[in-house]
Amino acid sequence: MIDINKLINDTRAHMQKSIEHLEVEISKIRAGRANPSMVEGVHVDYYGSSMPLTQVSNISVTDARTLTIQPWEKAMVSPIEKAILAANLGFNPQNDGVVIRINVPALTEERRKELVKKAKAEAEHAKVAIRQLRRDSNEKLKNEVKQHVAEDVIKDAEDKIQKMTDQFIVTVDKHLEQKEKEIMTV
Repeated sequence: MIDINKLINDTRAHMQKSIEHLEVEISKIRAGRANPSMVEGVHVDYYGSSMPLTQVSNISVTDARTLTIQPWEKAMVSPIEKAILAANLGFNPQNDGVVIRINVPALTEERRKELVKKAKAEAEHAKVAIRQLRRDSNEKLKNEVKQHVAEDVIKDAEDKIQKMTDQFIVTVDKHLEQKEKEIMTV
Protein backbone atom coordinates (compact mmCIF):
# COMPACT_ATOMS: atom_id res chain seq x y z
CA MET A 1 0.00 0.00 0.00
CA ILE A 2 1.39 3.41 -0.97
CA ASP A 3 1.16 6.64 0.98
CA ILE A 4 -1.15 8.84 -1.09
CA ASN A 5 0.25 12.13 0.27
CA LYS A 6 3.77 11.00 -0.57
CA LEU A 7 2.64 10.09 -4.09
CA ILE A 8 1.10 13.55 -4.54
CA ASN A 9 4.22 15.28 -3.18
CA ASP A 10 6.50 13.18 -5.41
CA THR A 11 4.34 14.01 -8.42
CA ARG A 12 4.52 17.72 -7.55
CA ALA A 13 8.32 17.52 -7.23
CA HIS A 14 8.65 15.79 -10.62
CA MET A 15 6.34 18.33 -12.27
CA GLN A 16 8.45 21.13 -10.76
CA LYS A 17 11.54 19.51 -12.31
CA SER A 18 9.77 19.59 -15.68
CA ILE A 19 9.24 23.34 -15.23
CA GLU A 20 12.89 23.83 -14.24
CA HIS A 21 14.01 21.90 -17.32
CA LEU A 22 11.74 24.06 -19.48
CA GLU A 23 13.27 27.21 -17.98
CA VAL A 24 16.78 25.98 -18.80
CA GLU A 25 15.85 24.99 -22.36
CA ILE A 26 13.95 28.21 -23.03
CA SER A 27 16.84 30.31 -21.71
CA LYS A 28 19.06 28.75 -24.39
CA ILE A 29 16.83 30.15 -27.14
CA ARG A 30 18.35 33.49 -27.97
CA ALA A 31 16.21 36.52 -28.43
CA GLY A 32 18.66 38.79 -30.22
CA ARG A 33 20.48 39.75 -27.01
CA ALA A 34 23.87 38.36 -26.05
CA ASN A 35 23.63 35.82 -23.24
CA PRO A 36 26.36 33.49 -21.92
CA SER A 37 23.92 30.57 -22.01
CA MET A 38 24.02 30.79 -25.83
CA VAL A 39 27.39 29.02 -25.87
CA GLU A 40 26.76 26.80 -22.84
CA GLY A 41 26.52 23.60 -24.86
CA VAL A 42 29.83 24.15 -26.67
CA HIS A 43 32.56 21.61 -25.85
CA VAL A 44 36.24 22.34 -26.47
CA ASP A 45 39.06 19.87 -27.10
CA TYR A 46 41.22 20.55 -24.04
CA TYR A 47 44.46 18.57 -24.35
CA GLY A 48 42.69 15.50 -25.68
CA SER A 49 39.51 15.59 -23.60
CA SER A 50 36.23 17.32 -24.31
CA MET A 51 35.49 20.09 -21.80
CA PRO A 52 32.55 22.49 -21.59
CA LEU A 53 33.47 26.01 -22.71
CA THR A 54 32.52 27.34 -19.26
CA GLN A 55 35.33 25.24 -17.70
CA VAL A 56 38.14 26.58 -19.88
CA SER A 57 37.19 30.25 -20.14
CA ASN A 58 35.32 33.18 -18.69
CA ILE A 59 32.24 34.19 -20.69
CA SER A 60 30.85 37.69 -20.28
CA VAL A 61 28.43 40.05 -21.99
CA THR A 62 30.20 43.21 -23.14
CA ASP A 63 27.07 44.90 -24.48
CA ALA A 64 23.60 43.86 -25.69
CA ARG A 65 25.01 42.29 -28.87
CA THR A 66 28.53 41.14 -27.90
CA LEU A 67 29.78 38.11 -25.99
CA THR A 68 33.41 38.07 -24.85
CA ILE A 69 35.16 34.78 -24.17
CA GLN A 70 38.41 35.05 -22.19
CA PRO A 71 40.29 31.70 -22.22
CA TRP A 72 42.19 30.87 -19.06
CA GLU A 73 45.12 29.77 -21.20
CA LYS A 74 46.30 31.71 -24.23
CA ALA A 75 46.84 28.44 -26.14
CA MET A 76 43.10 27.72 -25.94
CA VAL A 77 42.01 30.69 -28.10
CA SER A 78 42.18 28.76 -31.37
CA PRO A 79 40.54 25.52 -30.10
CA ILE A 80 37.70 27.57 -28.56
CA GLU A 81 37.16 29.44 -31.81
CA LYS A 82 37.07 26.14 -33.74
CA ALA A 83 34.62 24.62 -31.24
CA ILE A 84 32.25 27.59 -31.58
CA LEU A 85 32.34 27.30 -35.37
CA ALA A 86 31.86 23.51 -35.18
CA ALA A 87 28.84 23.92 -32.85
CA ASN A 88 27.05 25.60 -35.79
CA LEU A 89 25.35 28.26 -33.65
CA GLY A 90 25.25 30.80 -36.46
CA PHE A 91 28.01 32.91 -34.91
CA ASN A 92 31.21 34.16 -36.46
CA PRO A 93 33.75 34.42 -33.62
CA GLN A 94 36.49 37.05 -33.92
CA ASN A 95 39.80 36.22 -32.35
CA ASP A 96 42.37 38.90 -31.44
CA GLY A 97 44.86 36.43 -29.98
CA VAL A 98 43.79 37.08 -26.38
CA VAL A 99 39.98 37.08 -26.31
CA ILE A 100 37.24 35.88 -28.62
CA ARG A 101 34.36 38.22 -29.40
CA ILE A 102 31.04 37.08 -30.77
CA ASN A 103 28.76 39.65 -32.32
CA VAL A 104 25.18 38.42 -32.00
CA PRO A 105 23.38 39.39 -35.19
CA ALA A 106 20.00 41.09 -35.03
CA LEU A 107 17.18 38.67 -35.68
CA THR A 108 15.16 38.77 -38.86
CA GLU A 109 11.38 38.38 -38.69
CA GLU A 110 11.67 34.89 -40.19
CA ARG A 111 14.29 33.85 -37.63
CA ARG A 112 12.13 35.23 -34.79
CA LYS A 113 9.22 33.07 -35.94
CA GLU A 114 11.52 30.02 -36.06
CA LEU A 115 12.65 30.72 -32.49
CA VAL A 116 9.03 31.09 -31.34
CA LYS A 117 8.31 27.67 -32.91
CA LYS A 118 11.28 26.23 -31.04
CA ALA A 119 10.03 27.74 -27.76
CA LYS A 120 6.55 26.33 -28.41
CA ALA A 121 8.06 22.88 -29.03
CA GLU A 122 9.95 23.07 -25.70
CA ALA A 123 6.74 24.12 -23.93
CA GLU A 124 4.88 21.23 -25.52
CA HIS A 125 7.58 18.79 -24.34
CA ALA A 126 7.11 20.11 -20.79
CA LYS A 127 3.33 19.73 -21.02
CA VAL A 128 3.68 16.16 -22.29
CA ALA A 129 6.04 15.34 -19.41
CA ILE A 130 3.61 16.83 -16.88
CA ARG A 131 0.68 14.90 -18.34
CA GLN A 132 2.74 11.72 -18.32
CA LEU A 133 3.46 12.24 -14.62
CA ARG A 134 -0.26 12.72 -14.01
CA ARG A 135 -1.06 9.51 -15.87
CA ASP A 136 1.58 7.51 -13.98
CA SER A 137 0.30 8.79 -10.63
CA ASN A 138 -3.30 8.02 -11.54
CA GLU A 139 -2.32 4.47 -12.54
CA LYS A 140 -0.64 3.97 -9.17
CA LEU A 141 -3.82 5.23 -7.50
CA LYS A 142 -6.00 2.86 -9.55
CA ASN A 143 -3.82 -0.03 -8.37
CA GLU A 144 -4.63 1.03 -4.81
CA VAL A 145 -8.36 0.46 -5.47
CA LYS A 146 -7.45 -3.20 -5.91
CA GLN A 147 -5.72 -3.04 -2.50
CA HIS A 148 -9.05 -2.12 -0.86
CA VAL A 149 -8.45 1.60 -0.40
CA ALA A 150 -11.69 3.57 -0.35
CA GLU A 151 -12.67 4.85 -3.79
CA ASP A 152 -13.51 8.33 -2.51
CA VAL A 153 -9.96 8.68 -1.11
CA ILE A 154 -8.58 7.71 -4.52
CA LYS A 155 -10.98 10.10 -6.27
CA ASP A 156 -9.87 12.99 -3.99
CA ALA A 157 -6.22 12.20 -4.73
CA GLU A 158 -6.91 12.12 -8.49
CA ASP A 159 -8.65 15.50 -8.22
CA LYS A 160 -5.65 16.97 -6.38
CA ILE A 161 -3.29 15.62 -9.02
CA GLN A 162 -5.49 17.04 -11.81
CA LYS A 163 -5.58 20.50 -10.16
CA MET A 164 -1.81 20.35 -9.73
CA THR A 165 -1.40 19.36 -13.37
CA ASP A 166 -3.59 22.28 -14.47
CA GLN A 167 -1.49 24.71 -12.39
CA PHE A 168 1.76 23.46 -13.89
CA ILE A 169 0.34 23.66 -17.43
CA VAL A 170 -0.61 27.30 -16.75
CA THR A 171 2.97 27.90 -15.55
CA VAL A 172 4.32 26.41 -18.78
CA ASP A 173 2.00 28.69 -20.79
CA LYS A 174 3.20 31.75 -18.84
CA HIS A 175 6.85 30.87 -19.52
CA LEU A 176 6.08 30.41 -23.21
CA GLU A 177 4.15 33.68 -23.42
CA GLN A 178 7.01 35.55 -21.73
CA LYS A 179 9.63 34.03 -24.06
CA GLU A 180 7.48 34.70 -27.12
CA LYS A 181 7.17 38.35 -26.11
CA GLU A 182 10.95 38.54 -25.54
CA ILE A 183 11.69 36.99 -28.96
CA MET A 184 9.23 39.13 -30.91
CA THR A 185 10.33 42.42 -29.28
CA VAL A 186 12.48 44.26 -31.80
